[in-house]
Amino acid sequence: MTKTPDNRPSSPACLAHEAQDTYMGYASRDEIAAFLNELLEAERAGTGVARRSAEAAAGTSFVDLLRDVHHDEARWCAMLLKQLKVLGAPASTRIGAFEEKALAIQDMRERIAFLNRGQGWVVRKLREMLPKVRDDALHRDLQEMLQAHEVNIARAQSALERP
Repeated sequence: MTKTPDNRPSSPACLAHEAQDTYMGYASRDEIAAFLNELLEAERAGTGVARRSAEAAAGTSFVDLLRDVHHDEARWCAMLLKQLKVLGAPASTRIGAFEEKALAIQDMRERIAFLNRGQGWVVRKLREMLPKVRDDALHRDLQEMLQAHEVNIARAQSALERP
């Protein structure tokens, strides 16, 4: 082991605890804030799509699924806002373009399939970012969000397969 003139260890492994998160392969604060805002915009769009679709699907077999997705999307918006506040980062006020595109689809089955692709996009983004998140509380929240989206994708797929 190499020592400094004042006899402190100077090897990289001994000083790893002092390294920046980015040096260790984790995302920077700015990268995480941008990621959380990107998800927030997408979740806001998903909230609007699910809410308005549930209203339009009243009396059909899709209404419970859409209400549950709406509830989940709103829950994730709140979590993302909380995490942005913890980071001390401003929250985007935008709504993703996904909402307008999805609501333009008149056929409910096609709209749900489109919504499911949007859920899949969120899953892919979460899987890409999770290994780069060092903060345990944020990692736990994002992992829970990933799992909830996977459940909703499976539920929607099952609903679409029924006649």
